[in-house]
Amino acid sequence: MSKRDYYDVLGVSKDAAADEIKKAYRKMAIKFHPDKNPDDDTAEEKFKEAAEAYEILSNPEKKSKYDQFGHEGMRGGGYGGSHMSMDDIFSHFGDIFGGAFGGGFGGGGQSTRRRVNRGSNLRVKVKLTLNDVAHGVEKKIKLNKYKECGSCHGSGAEKGSTPATCHTCHGQGQVTRVTNTFLGQMQTASTCPQCGGSGEQITNKCKECHGNGIVKGEEVVSINIPAGVANGMQLSVSGKGNAGARGGVPGDLIVLVEEKEDPDLVRDGNNLLFDLYVNFADAALGTTSEIPTIDGKARIKISPGTQGGKVLRLKSKGIPDVNGYGRGDLLVNVNIWTPRELSKEEKEMMEKLRESKNFKPNPTAKDKSYFDRMREFFS
Repeated sequence: MSKRDYYDVLGVSKDAAADEIKKAYRKMAIKFHPDKNPDDDTAEEKFKEAAEAYEILSNPEKKSKYDQFGHEGMRGGGYGGSHMSMDDIFSHFGDIFGGAFGGGFGGGGQSTRRRVNRGSNLRVKVKLTLNDVAHGVEKKIKLNKYKECGSCHGSGAEKGSTPATCHTCHGQGQVTRVTNTFLGQMQTASTCPQCGGSGEQITNKCKECHGNGIVKGEEVVSINIPAGVANGMQLSVSGKGNAGARGGVPGDLIVLVEEKEDPDLVRDGNNLLFDLYVNFADAALGTTSEIPTIDGKARIKISPGTQGGKVLRLKSKGIPDVNGYGRGDLLVNVNIWTPRELSKEEKEMMEKLRESKNFKPNPTAKDKSYFDRMREFFS
């Protein structure tokens, strides 16, 4: 089933301001919160769908990519709120809800708001050939990153021991303070300073990770690059960044696409350009010529009397559109090669040809100017 447009999910227009997007998300999240819809099996999915939409549209970088490429531009990473647990969603966006659910996000209206540690994102650059771009490719990248500690399995506690409930917040992850003001008593909640919001304290720390639950290590990550990506485009691989401390949510891997220059073909959007040089005799008499394409070699026909600057179009021999809207063309620009030096015999032949009336320029309406041809092909 295809994904719904993120703007439609939140009910906002594409030019909606950040505050409007935030308000729309809060409204949708409260409407479909599972605690308010215990008998509606679809409520949680709609709740997660709204979180996914807000995750993209609230981030200027991700929003820009989505506006330009749609859901296809989000491939290779699953940005997705739809893959997050309820705790993950509130760890990212919990501040939006305030006290809408008693200050909490657990089941049954409980007031637990433990902070979920989130690992930092990693950024890598991937160099792609024109062939990679045209057909899509799987790249394997070795990353130096923080990984879950294998000794304590991310808990931060030494083997045989378990984290204890924080005595300050009693496992809630936050502390509540009541202040007397001239308007009456005001209640505020803040992250527990003792446990940092985790709700737990480690009394016997793991010797391998010193209680952090993460250690430096290496991981080989496979990245599927879709066909049609362009130089400078960023892809996101969800959950492949640094691990979060003490069982937290891992960050994302941000992949920056860098396109290598091809020795023969030049990319212009989804089209490919190639300069073909033919000698004067072949242009006059006609010939066939072999040219490179992204799928190998191709042989094309040069008609007798071909003029310099003629552009031949090979349909659908260019780059696939990243959004799946067809494929570009291969445009072959025919150049007539003029020799820089001539032998005595060649000069004599050329002198004879010079006087022939067929060699006198006589353009007709069919012989369009260079600018007319370019306007025709690129309009």
